[in-house]
This record gives sequence, C-alpha cells and structure tokens, in this order.
Amino acid sequence: MSTTTTRIHPTTTALSSTVKHHHLLRPPHRHVVFPRRRMQTMAAAALQVCVKSSVTVPNKLGDCPFCQRVLLTLEEKHVPYELKLADLAHKPDWLLKINPEGKVPVVKLDDKWIADSDVITQILEDKYPEPPLTTPPDKASVYWAKIFSTFIGFLKSKDLNDGTEQALINQLSTFNDYLKINGPFVNGDQVCSVDLSLAPKMHHMEIALGHFKSWSVADSLPYVKSYIKSIFSRDSFTKTSALKEDIIAGWRPKVLG
Repeated sequence: MSTTTTRIHPTTTALSSTVKHHHLLRPPHRHVVFPRRRMQTMAAAALQVCVKSSVTVPNKLGDCPFCQRVLLTLEEKHVPYELKLADLAHKPDWLLKINPEGKVPVVKLDDKWIADSDVITQILEDKYPEPPLTTPPDKASVYWAKIFSTFIGFLKSKDLNDGTEQALINQLSTFNDYLKINGPFVNGDQVCSVDLSLAPKMHHMEIALGHFKSWSVADSLPYVKSYIKSIFSRDSFTKTSALKEDIIAGWRPKVLG
C-alpha cells in the first residue's frame, strides 16, 4: 500500500504542492501541511492528526465537522500538521490501536494520542497561545450553540408543520441580532474558538438543507449571510472544508432513512 505525503506552502494568492509516494507497511494516506506563518512552531515537528477521509474522492478530507474544527484551529494558529486519513466505514487497525473507539479527530500531542475536538482545541490553545482564539465566557455559551441541533431536527423532519423549520429560523434570527451589534464574528473583528466550531456546522447546514429541502438562509438575516460568506472565504476554511458531495453523502441515510 502507498501513502501520499503533500507539503503545502500557502501564500495569499496560491498554493503550491509537491506530492511524493512512499511504500510503508500499514500506512494511511498522509498529508503534511505547513501553514503560511509558522512563528514559534516552525522548529517543532508536524503534529499527527487523524481525520475522516472522503467517501467520494480518494485521498481527500471527509465531511466530519469536528475534524474540520481541529484543522481550522491548527491553520489559524499556523501550526504544521500531518494528516492521516481514516476510512470510518472500514476502520483500519492503526486507528483502533491509537483510539479503541475508532473515533476521529485524534491528535498526537506530547507523545499521547488525544481524542475529542473540545479537549484537543483547548490543549492547542494552551500549547500554542498565539494568535489567541479564546472566546470570552459571556460569548462562549449563548444561543448559537443550538443552531446545529435545530438544523438537524429540521433536516430530518418529514412533517412540514412540526415547527422544526421555525425553530431553526428562531436560532438564526437570534444569531443575526447578536452579529448586528457584536460582529462580524462572534468575538468582534477577530475569529475565535466559537467561530471555528460553528463554521463547519453551518457549512453542513447550508449544503444539506440546500440539497434535501431546497432551503437557504433568508435575506432577512443579512448579518448571518455576511458571517457565512466571511468565514467560508477564509484561507483556513477553504483549505480544510469538506467536499459538497461528501456532506450530501454523509447526511443522505439520516434524511432518507
């Protein structure tokens, strides 16, 4: 089996990469990524990050929003990392060895494999404090925490009159009002940890609801629409986002049963 190693040196206008193939004993596909500004992390070895692989295109990132959250954090902090892509439909032995539950993301930090995106991102914040992504407590646990769950409720609903659409609209309206006063991001002008958690989930919301329900965020929520456009256009997001086809494939069995 072969492994693919990709070294990427982003600039503000383009990405250049070289791809090398190596023969290893039991390798996953690997991609070594060096963010544009490495700062204090430049001398450090690339962190190993295990994430879900695409189910539609070989050697591509999959549709896990929790994996993207970790990758966004690494990108925004300019920490070099090495991707290990795992097929979760047929979990490889190497993944089960480092995490018996077979879940991703998993990151190797200080010679220990750490699971759970909440835990991983907090450790990354402590270990790589610049630039800071900490969200002030008064902005970290408000209404947008429910956006993802209300989106899922609406997406899976078979009843047009069960109130799930309105529940999502209510959550987005609250977020819109907040951004109008405090935006453009959750913590003002700079992205923070809440943005990096929320953005992948809103990406799923936009694609899945657009595909399965022909639904999109209304023009009456201009600050939410601006937020989505701004966060989705960041280099860190475009570099780590899932393919549209993977997001649709991921939600299809949950929607269609």
